[in-house]
Amino acid sequence: MNIAVIPARGGSKRIPRKNIKLFHSKPIIAYSIECALASGCFDRIIVSTDDAEIADIARQYGAEVPFMRPAELADDYCGTLDVMAHAVSTFETMDMATAHICCIYPTAPLLLPEDLQRGEQILRSHAQIQYVFSAVAFGFPVQRAIYLNNEQEVSMFQPEHAKTRSQDLLESYHDAGQFYWGRGQAFLEKQPFFAPHSRIVELPALRVRDIDTPIDWEIAEFFYERLHPRHD
Repeated sequence: MNIAVIPARGGSKRIPRKNIKLFHSKPIIAYSIECALASGCFDRIIVSTDDAEIADIARQYGAEVPFMRPAELADDYCGTLDVMAHAVSTFETMDMATAHICCIYPTAPLLLPEDLQRGEQILRSHAQIQYVFSAVAFGFPVQRAIYLNNEQEVSMFQPEHAKTRSQDLLESYHDAGQFYWGRGQAFLEKQPFFAPHSRIVELPALRVRDIDTPIDWEIAEFFYERLHPRHD
C-alpha cells in the first residue's frame, strides 16, 4: 500500500496559520492534497495534524485524518522524521501495510503530480534505495562560497578552489523541501535522508521555494503565477 502523509501542525510562528493560509484563493495545504490525488500514486492520503481546523479543511479537499497528532510532536523542535515515525507506528496499530510512504509538505504549491510519480519509480527501481526526495541544484558553485569574520573581512570557505574553473567543480544540490518518498521501515527507524541509500528527483529552480517567511510566500505566489498564468 502506498500512503501519502502530509504533516501540518497548527502552531506556525513566522507565518501564522501557514498551512491553511489562502494561497491564490484556496488553503495552501489544498495544493499538496490535490497533487497527491492527481498523481495516482496513493491508496490513502493522510494529514497528520494537531489542529481541528486543519483537519476539517484537509477532509474538505479529499484527505483523511484518522488520528490526531499528540502535542509533543507539534512544537517548533519536532522534526519531520519524528512525525513520520509516529505516523508509521500509528498505521501499524491500524493494521495498515506501509511498504511505501511519501511525506509531502503542506506548503508545496509548486509540486507537480509527475514529480511524485518519478519519485515512486526511482524508489521501486532498487531494493537498496530507502528514500527519494526532491532537490534542486545550487545556482552558484558552493566551493566558491565566502563568509565574513567579526571585522567584516572576506574569506573563502574553500580557498583551494579560488582559481578552479566552474566547469571543473562538482555540482551541488540542496533539499527542495517538497516531498520524501521512503520505505516504511526507514521512516520508522528514522534513517537519515541525506545518505548513500537515498536518491533525488531534481526540480527546476523556478518550481522551488521554501516558504518560511512572508517574503518567501510572496515569491512563491509570483512563481506560481508564472507557471499558471491566468487568461482573463
